[in-house]
Amino acid sequence: MPDQIDEKALDYILDEMIDVVENSKTEIFNISEQARTEHAELLTELRDVKRKVIGHIDAGGKLERNVRLSRKRLSVVSKNFEKYTEEDVRNVYETTHEMQTNLALMQEEEKNLRDRRDELERRLIQLSETIERATGLASKTAVILTYLHDDFRKVNSMIETAKEKHEFGLKIIEAQEEERRKISREIHDGPAQMLAHILMRTEIVEQIFKHEGIAETLNELKEVRKLVRSTLEEVRRTIYDLRPMALDDLGLVPTLQKYMSNLEEQHPDIHFEFSNLGKDIRIYEKYEIVLFRLAQEALQNAITHGEASIIIVRIEIRKDSSTLVVQDNGVGFNMDEQKENSFGLIGMRERVDMFKGELSVTSKKKQGTRVFVKLPFSQEIMKNVTDSLPKNS
Repeated sequence: MPDQIDEKALDYILDEMIDVVENSKTEIFNISEQARTEHAELLTELRDVKRKVIGHIDAGGKLERNVRLSRKRLSVVSKNFEKYTEEDVRNVYETTHEMQTNLALMQEEEKNLRDRRDELERRLIQLSETIERATGLASKTAVILTYLHDDFRKVNSMIETAKEKHEFGLKIIEAQEEERRKISREIHDGPAQMLAHILMRTEIVEQIFKHEGIAETLNELKEVRKLVRSTLEEVRRTIYDLRPMALDDLGLVPTLQKYMSNLEEQHPDIHFEFSNLGKDIRIYEKYEIVLFRLAQEALQNAITHGEASIIIVRIEIRKDSSTLVVQDNGVGFNMDEQKENSFGLIGMRERVDMFKGELSVTSKKKQGTRVFVKLPFSQEIMKNVTDSLPKNS
């Protein structure tokens, strides 16, 4: 009876959590759409204001030249007063005064237009940041909802007593929160960013079609098509990254070889080398998973950011430890300027720290990058890792 009460209470809590996240997702979507609508309206107004500023500059220049000529005329009339009638003098004076007044008004309007232009540009930057943040939050809430709907609903069937529910629930929450953060980072930095960029490029296509014609529009559409193709590849990579089935069936070394073979097909301009220096044996699945993920991250960094033409991967499995080295000849970077808070490096350090391992990254500009990982095999570590991870990971 107490277990049934606990199960109903947990279901109630989950339903409440789902409702809160669903409402938050809707609010984020509304904020994002409002920001996009306002961004489009302000962008149109900005273009109109810029055209008006240019028009005022041209008209103001002409009027200023006319004022100078009228002043010269007034000076001539004033010096030769006896040669001109009183009406001539008055006409020249009134014409000059009217031009000066119009020039002052035009200059004031130009100043107001410039101020409005600057204000619009600042507001557009703020809206772009809002849209980017909303897109990231929407991706994260979608991931959270997936876990709440699917994984959390299975918790009750896996727990036999109230005490087990409490302890197991805490471990599941901790592990799944960690996985959510990792998946959210990958989605936010990958497909979400690329889709946002594609959306902006489609807006540019519309403007090009209006102002530059069909030829330039087709060129821009070709670039958009390339972005869509890249986004599709990134989505497929993300899906594959969630869980390579070959890892369960074949083990680490064959899966890593197959993965690099696929990369070589996708990037024919890059030469990949793989060496297995140790025993070609199966190791505990948690070690296989973490080593494969670390190799993935290092390889993707070398391809995406390193601009490498040669990438070498070496792995060695010993009785008491495993070692992974990923080295490239890419552009490298200055270690003093290394971004310690980058998502990729954080994820790698988190995985290595969980296994009490060693991670070092060395790089120099124009001299490539080297990633070294060493994981010790330990029964104590494995017990802690096993207790802290979901059983289906």
